[in-house]
Amino acid sequence: MEYIIIIISAILVNNIVLSQFLGVCPFLGVSKKIETAIGMTGAVTFVMVLATIVTFLIQHYILNPLNIGYLQTITFILIIAALVQLVEIILKKVSPSLYQALGVFLPLITTNCAILGVAILVIQKDFNLMQGVVYAIANALGFGLALIIFAGLREHTDLQDVPKGLKGVPIALITAGILAMAFMGFSGIV
Repeated sequence: MEYIIIIISAILVNNIVLSQFLGVCPFLGVSKKIETAIGMTGAVTFVMVLATIVTFLIQHYILNPLNIGYLQTITFILIIAALVQLVEIILKKVSPSLYQALGVFLPLITTNCAILGVAILVIQKDFNLMQGVVYAIANALGFGLALIIFAGLREHTDLQDVPKGLKGVPIALITAGILAMAFMGFSGIV
């Protein structure tokens, strides 16, 4: 039951993008097409889960025993940067089309505060490794859900007759705000 609460809470109630406002850069930048949003979701999921596992182990077996917890943020950032480089190399070999589609946004994962935020939240919430992995997967799914829904809405608004002053970023921000308010409706579930 505990894992179900973690999953529902991370995906719907405390959505990493729409409630906690982490990962907004890729949320706005990669959400113009659903295909790109799906690819970004996969990359973020892989990096977020891997980063959570590695940072958890580093925190509990290196930083805490040596009493150098103050190096947590810089250590986590370096780990995430290395993992993003790994994802870039893998995507370049496995799926060059997805690598090209993600383009400049793939390096954005390095600075995606959602990944760093989840890694730090796992430590702050005092989760064990299994809970941390479930939390990371659920947050990645929540990120992906918000990103894909938003991409679909943006594709739809591109086909609509939007007033000239609202075209582009303004209507995207209004849509993101409405989507965030819609997700607030889930706040009573958990």
